[in-house]
Amino acid sequence: MAAKKLYDSFSKGLIEEVHKWGAMKQTGVSLRYMMEFGSRPSDKNLLISAQFLHKELPIRIARRAIELETLPYGLSEKPAILKVRDWYLDSFRDLRSIPEIKDRNDELEFTQIIKMIKVRHNNVVPTMALGVQQLKKGLDPKVGYQDLDEIHQFLDRFYMSRIGIRMLIGQHVALHDPNPPPNCVGYIHTKMSPVEVARSASEDARSICLHEYGSAPDINIYGDPNFTFPYVPTHLHLMVFELVKNSLRAVQERFMDSEKIAPPIRIIVADGLEDVTIKACVSDEGGGIPRSGLPKIFTYLYSTAQNPLDEQLDDLGTANVATMAGYGYGLPISRLYARYFGGDLQVISMEGYGTDAYLHLSRLGDSQEPLP
Repeated sequence: MAAKKLYDSFSKGLIEEVHKWGAMKQTGVSLRYMMEFGSRPSDKNLLISAQFLHKELPIRIARRAIELETLPYGLSEKPAILKVRDWYLDSFRDLRSIPEIKDRNDELEFTQIIKMIKVRHNNVVPTMALGVQQLKKGLDPKVGYQDLDEIHQFLDRFYMSRIGIRMLIGQHVALHDPNPPPNCVGYIHTKMSPVEVARSASEDARSICLHEYGSAPDINIYGDPNFTFPYVPTHLHLMVFELVKNSLRAVQERFMDSEKIAPPIRIIVADGLEDVTIKACVSDEGGGIPRSGLPKIFTYLYSTAQNPLDEQLDDLGTANVATMAGYGYGLPISRLYARYFGGDLQVISMEGYGTDAYLHLSRLGDSQEPLP
């Protein structure tokens, strides 16, 4: 059925071209390269950047479109997955319809098209989550998350690729800003204070906790606010927001009906020679996670929170980052963001006491993008 639908909507020639481009080699770039190249956003450099993306984006998008066709357990045929696959094929077709980029006018036209492509893919994460949910509802209840390893691996590759595509497009588009904020090179802040970003993300997470529960534990942040390094603040904000939101929920739900005062969540920012590490401590007698449950927290088929998609299976348009924990996607996607620039995310738990999350960010910025 999926194949029939594919050939109905898209020409055979386009599908053949998708397969041809999907077999080509991807080219990764590093944070440092993006920063150095983007620090001089002359017309010439923007033209070079557009010419690179004109060749690179179709390769990355074609690979994902092909993979969306061949998923196990009938996942490819779920309506939500078909919708995402069509977005990828539409974007591939749009990119391939652009002739060679030769001058500034071509480059500006290309920039408008990739901006539009980025917007088209805004709801990919909740739509994919809905497809996985549609699959789970139809599966034998005896099938555990560990039996769906192929799907976890696919989603890791798929979301890592999406992070890269959106970073490349966003960086190119942002370099056109005639008045960039101080110390910003596109999406990259050359003097980002991890303490300040952690504070902002924590406040955002705490306001959601207050809204949902009526109260929220305190958050104490330790570290030098004057320490800075080059990074992408939106990526760090997303990661810290997810970690703190999970911590707040764990503490809040444990102490909601208790006479005791909920202990504060502690965030510690440490700068080493190679890594910047942010530790979120919920040493809160907040229950912790049993050892048997630790492997599950980085899968896409597990969440301890109520899944918002259970309540709004048809409502795709309202999804936003604030409800992400309910999909069970917050931690696995945060780990991908960390790994994208050579970092990592680890969670260590002490059952009956609490959980510590360690977010490692590469300070050097010289690791190549992982290219699934």
